[in-house]
Amino acid sequence: MTTIGMLLFDDLEELDLVGPWEVFTMAAKGREDGSRVVSIAEKTAPIKCAKGLEIVPGYDLENAPELDVVLVPGGEGTRRELENQRLLAWLRKTGAECDWVTSVCTGALLLHAAGFTSGKRITTHWAFVETLRGLAKDATVLSNVRYVRDGNVVTAAGVSAGIDMALWLTGQLWGVDHARTTQRMMQYDPAPPYAADV
Repeated sequence: MTTIGMLLFDDLEELDLVGPWEVFTMAAKGREDGSRVVSIAEKTAPIKCAKGLEIVPGYDLENAPELDVVLVPGGEGTRRELENQRLLAWLRKTGAECDWVTSVCTGALLLHAAGFTSGKRITTHWAFVETLRGLAKDATVLSNVRYVRDGNVVTAAGVSAGIDMALWLTGQLWGVDHARTTQRMMQYDPAPPYAADV
């Protein structure tokens, strides 16, 4: 059984969370091993995301289950949460016990603040690469990549890149064939207008 925990906080970027959520829940659906995806926040009060979506977390920090994977989304709220020592302490302790520690977009700022990026190759949204380089001086911050894996730390660039990262991680957790089936079920085959032939 694999338990994947998504960390929630006010002003998170919606797709940073729900993109990987869609991947992981679709991948876990119907598995007989009981794998699941859970949402965790400091409190179980509704979280208001950056674009107005409200989400009710399934768990607070005290009653969250043991995790195999933790994912930290990005969004405007990450800048505030850099000062949230309670949340960072939970992330530091929980991440140390996980098989995989992951982020999307500026969630990498919180991974850095919790101590997971030292000596690692990491990435973030293109607009925050220089900011992360300024903070994580002992890490190598890459640009122009969709996601980066270094050891058990996997960081994705902005927003939609989290889907790619989650599909790759699905392959690591449950096999490449299962990841390809999940991708097909999602009908995820990007051909964005104005950038691809359709």
